[in-house]
Amino acid sequence: MKEFLSSKIHKARVTEANVNYEGSITIDLDLMTKSGILAGQKVLVVSNSTGARLETYVIAGASNSGIICMNGASAHLIKEGEEIIIMGFEIADKPCEVKSILVDDNNKFVKYL
Repeated sequence: MKEFLSSKIHKARVTEANVNYEGSITIDLDLMTKSGILAGQKVLVVSNSTGARLETYVIAGASNSGIICMNGASAHLIKEGEEIIIMGFEIADKPCEVKSILVDDNNKFVKYL
């Protein structure tokens, strides 16, 4: 078994960074649904702005809110306003079909990639 990319939210904009939270990333539920990312899932978050990379877990935010909030210690690495890529993975014996979405500057769905 190997770990394969299964879902991606490309060019999201961090709307909040809340260091006074226990940890995780809050993602608009609509974007989670479109990309196939699930609440509680481990994700890799990469900043296109600074190159910072981190792993955390997902909390569902309000649907169609555009929220992308870095919580807890991750808020020290990735700040409000940064452009990021959020990637989810799946453990399988062969590559899976990737659900990859592009969002605009307000974190609204643009298209499937």
